[in-house]
Amino acid sequence: MDRADIVHEAFLERLSSGVLPEGVAAEGPLKAEEAVAIFRAQCLSRNLDRRSRKMQAQGQGYYTIGSSGHEGMAAVASALRPDDMAFLHYRDGAFQTRRSAQVPGTTPAWDMLLSFATSMDDPISGGRHKVLGSKALNIPPQTSTIASHLPKAVGAAYSVGLAKRVGPEHQVLKDDSIVMCSFGDASSNHSTAQGAINTACWTSFQSVPMPLLFVCEDNGIGISTRTPRGWVAANYENRPGLKYFHANGLDIFDTWRAARAAAEYVRCHKKPAFLHLTLVRLYGHAGSDMQQTYLSKDIFEAWEAEDPLMHSARLLRDAGVLTADEIKAIYLEAEAQCTRVAEQVVTRPRLKTAEDVMASIIPPARDCAPSNGVAVADRENAFGKSDLRAMGEPQPMSRLINWALTDLMLEHREIAVMGEDVGAKGGVYGVTQKLCDRFGPDRVIDTLLDEQSILGLAIGMAHNGFVPMPEIQFLAYLHNAEDQIRGEAATLSFFSNGQYTNPMVLRIAGLGYQKGFGGHFHNDNSLAVLRDIPGVIIACPSHGADAAKMLRECVRLARVEQRVVVFIEPIALYPMRDLHDAKDSAWMDMYPAPDEKIALGEVGVTGDGALAIVTYGNGNYLSQHASKVLAEKGIQTRVIDMRWLAPMPVDGILNALGGAEKVLVVDECRTTGSQSEALLSMLHERCDLPSSRIAAEDSFIATGPAYAATMPSSDSIADAAIKLWEGK
Repeated sequence: MDRADIVHEAFLERLSSGVLPEGVAAEGPLKAEEAVAIFRAQCLSRNLDRRSRKMQAQGQGYYTIGSSGHEGMAAVASALRPDDMAFLHYRDGAFQTRRSAQVPGTTPAWDMLLSFATSMDDPISGGRHKVLGSKALNIPPQTSTIASHLPKAVGAAYSVGLAKRVGPEHQVLKDDSIVMCSFGDASSNHSTAQGAINTACWTSFQSVPMPLLFVCEDNGIGISTRTPRGWVAANYENRPGLKYFHANGLDIFDTWRAARAAAEYVRCHKKPAFLHLTLVRLYGHAGSDMQQTYLSKDIFEAWEAEDPLMHSARLLRDAGVLTADEIKAIYLEAEAQCTRVAEQVVTRPRLKTAEDVMASIIPPARDCAPSNGVAVADRENAFGKSDLRAMGEPQPMSRLINWALTDLMLEHREIAVMGEDVGAKGGVYGVTQKLCDRFGPDRVIDTLLDEQSILGLAIGMAHNGFVPMPEIQFLAYLHNAEDQIRGEAATLSFFSNGQYTNPMVLRIAGLGYQKGFGGHFHNDNSLAVLRDIPGVIIACPSHGADAAKMLRECVRLARVEQRVVVFIEPIALYPMRDLHDAKDSAWMDMYPAPDEKIALGEVGVTGDGALAIVTYGNGNYLSQHASKVLAEKGIQTRVIDMRWLAPMPVDGILNALGGAEKVLVVDECRTTGSQSEALLSMLHERCDLPSSRIAAEDSFIATGPAYAATMPSSDSIADAAIKLWEGK
């Protein structure tokens, strides 16, 4: 028999015989009516698990990581308010079923079984995945995460106090809301969890509001690896800035008492708490997990003997709240409901086409207050006389980005900048200088040195109506936290059918050509990790005026269209002034008027020669330099600056090629996995012009005189262009 059926039969048999597991009597302030509501949610969650396994066996269900053994989370739901945002562990079906009963108009059995069946009617994911989550219940969707949701829970909690001071336009959480985040004992060891909890403690230690409740569901095992007895308590009991609570998760009275105390502490003190629940795991990790292959039978039978539903039944029976017959009736009613509803949901339509699946990758636009510009007096006060005077002269890219950030933050109060050293120091390259003076530490946030926490802060703040602009100091540093974009930010709209979004503009200083500085960890010429993430927009300006105008479009894309945007700033071009000759100032620009933008997909074109060079970033600068050499040899060029790397501006490129005879692709990223591969494929498919490419070697970047040896140069671009033009 399936272990789920064994546990089911054992519950009914022991309930009938009256031989239930031993334990303490019901104690604490939990009222009888609430206790019964918790038990009803537990029974529904248990039977949803069992039904999901039967649906899978029939080929009608597609996910069987269940919540059995963790039904105590229903008591945690009862201890919180329904408007407290909850980022759930994947074993928290009982939390969702209980919260559903707290919110009129929701139908937990129907909704969750639709999800098991991957029906298009599933109200959270639209049939894309079995996820816990509900817009009505204030539960953003989570899949089988391994702690990746903890950083954004920290960000959402931080945003509660910040929103009270700043007042973002699309605020979701109330001023006295708390955020709950749950996870397993095994996940608590993950570096992502450790970083997020450390960030919460670091923030709390400085008396900055952090109304966050961590709930660790400790069933003593992570798939097949046992958690050392006592490890979770030893690890978290004495963390500075973190209040520790413990409860027996098999006892709904004890769990509710501890959860209520923890929630009241968090709500009152605006400090994080850690609620440690001891639980059991029933049925193995998932339906496909054969736990008997790595556990002796006596271990999982001992867990089954501590079935939390048996404990709830004993507590309710012995306290005189329910009779055994009433308990049985509640349980069988839930079983009958799940059986009946399952028969209905499998008849509902499922996704069929690529268009169906992809429909929610790009989130819907939202209504925003119109952009009416900024009062002259406010700009004068923010910029000061020296910067306003400097606007009358051409400036390098770094300064124009700084001014664009200032104008954007003046216009939109919900924009906040965060990252390492962005405040008093003004960033490693001075791009955020003066912003903290202009807008204060609430909107220019110096973070601790942890890229996962930086991006989690941004994602969580976006959940509460902010438009975050996180900064990653160097492109190579993104790899410490790339899953926060790949697995969290970019998937949220997809898994919520567009109901949840986390708009942001992620600024990253990157790419190569820093003269002799930093080597591969500060010069990373690969964007492959970003380019294949569905829905993410990648912008890469090459001159200052373009950077200012594109940054404004990026903010519009995030603020109005709710997109995740990555803005790559070529470090080597930050200070660039000259192009062909010393002091020619040909690579500096005047600051464009605050209402000027470059639209998504709009490319830049210099020249109208028959040889087209398609490039971006530093490649544009080098190609412009090479074009002078080529002109001296009688080869006229047009340089097409992509500007937008994802989605590829196909129409803009093809239109810019009108009248061209040959195409050279210049790519500063590595030959393997670079934009050039996609560009050549597109050119092959969409036009018949002879084409070739020059890209960087598949190598890391060296420090010292050989800093650019592996990448295209103006000379190598000119040589490649001559060979292509002459047909060699």
